[in-house]
Amino acid sequence: MVRLITKDGLKKLNDELEDRKIRLRQEIAQAIKEAKEQGDLSENAEYAEAKSQQNENESRISELEMIVKNSQVVEKDEKVKGAQIGSVVKVKSSGAEMSFTIVGSNEADPANFKISNESPLGKAFMGHSGGDSVSVLTPKGDTLAYKIIEVK
Repeated sequence: MVRLITKDGLKKLNDELEDRKIRLRQEIAQAIKEAKEQGDLSENAEYAEAKSQQNENESRISELEMIVKNSQVVEKDEKVKGAQIGSVVKVKSSGAEMSFTIVGSNEADPANFKISNESPLGKAFMGHSGGDSVSVLTPKGDTLAYKIIEVK
């Protein structure tokens, strides 16, 4: 399955992958070596913890490699008027103004107003321009209305 991602999102994934392969692997290997030097491994909590960290790190490396391999970078097409991946959408809802950045699903971070193009809100904004009104059905079954002020 191909996953859409922005250039910045791919860079962050590659940076994390490189950090885990180089720095974190070395730190864990050193912790394992030091724990082995303490003797009996059957009752060595430091060794067990280091091995657990190693397993978690290798699992995340595999996950990141798969994501990077199956990702397609999407660049914002300046010729397109409506919202798309990479767009910042300024909206007004219930009297409050807010801005959302539409990103690929791997980059979504709702707490920082980065919404996936596959989320209900992202889907509702896609293709719309300033002046448009959109309605979004929430998971609870409520409908929220948004007035798009601007798309950058």
